Amino acid sequence: MKKDGHVHSPYCPHGTADRLEEYIEQAIKEGFDCLTFTEHAPLPIKFKDPTPDEDSAMKLEDIDSYLSDLKILKEKYRNHIKINIGLEVDYIKEYEHETKRFLNQYGKFLDDSILSVHFLKLNDTYFCMDFDEKIFGKMVEFAGSLQDLHYAYYQEVLHSIKSDLGPYKPKRIGHLTLVHKFQKLYPITFPTESIISKVLKAIKDHGLEIDFNVAGLRKEFCGETYPGEAIAKFAQKQKIPLIYGSDAHSARDVGKNYSHYDQLTNGS
Repeated sequence: MKKDGHVHSPYCPHGTADRLEEYIEQAIKEGFDCLTFTEHAPLPIKFKDPTPDEDSAMKLEDIDSYLSDLKILKEKYRNHIKINIGLEVDYIKEYEHETKRFLNQYGKFLDDSILSVHFLKLNDTYFCMDFDEKIFGKMVEFAGSLQDLHYAYYQEVLHSIKSDLGPYKPKRIGHLTLVHKFQKLYPITFPTESIISKVLKAIKDHGLEIDFNVAGLRKEFCGETYPGEAIAKFAQKQKIPLIYGSDAHSARDVGKNYSHYDQLTNGS
């Protein structure tokens, strides 16, 4: 089954106004058999979004409409493409209980979801690590060094993998190497194999999947998939499922760069 397991929607405050149907029609055009909508789940009520416009995630008041709209479209397109209703859920340190409570309430309506780390707490301050290169630079300062920041990020990913978020915890870990987003400005000159090996082992031990996210290819200062080819092949050797995700925030990006995934998984 040809699947795009990571796309967004008009419910994304920092995305586009492209209609849900436009995402679906693009997926059909690109020959996909399955499409999972993974809009950013509402953040915990007491968590303050550190981005300037506080637009990282869907608003809580929109969740019911989002689920309802997708349920209708799931039925409408059932003879053309399989539509999965999902969310991209943020793992946020110290907000596990609130996240679990949210999933316990809405998880029964979800088919397929992603668990991602976007927010990192450094010296009692939360940052959105992929917001822009300036914020990333400030995070390097707070962490003490680029190497320390990478280590802190992967430790947080490990925490997300091992966290108890209840029976509806997402089964797929999102953009595993998001910390590489600005690597052309902040080159990685230190070893990361040990910590990444621990992350992959934890993913395998917990029976999870990896989001093979091609959005990094579209980012000016990244230029590679999340994770990159070497890590992805290492995961393959351990028989960890890799699921293609366009991470599209506009309809035109659905299915983009699928060839990278196809080549990796089929050797074509």
